Amino acid sequence: MRKCIITVLGKDQVGIIARVCDYLAGANINVLDISQTIVDGYFNMMMVVDVSAADRDFSVYAGDLSRLGEDIGLNIRCQRSEIFEKMHRL
Repeated sequence: MRKCIITVLGKDQVGIIARVCDYLAGANINVLDISQTIVDGYFNMMMVVDVSAADRDFSVYAGDLSRLGEDIGLNIRCQRSEIFEKMHRL
């Protein structure tokens, strides 16, 4: 299993989860875990996804998700899990 971490940050609006999940389903990326909160009108979501069956290279879907975020006024980042874990080690 190859895991990636997707983070989504920005002003809350209708359809954020739907837009991100629609893209993931189209790229054959499975959502393993999802956590989201809304604090004072700001949306924060973290997803753990399995990209083992993805039909595109990592750089393609990371770029696509970043552009999707720009299109809807959010910051969307996709990182390989090993990089994310090293960056957030206590």
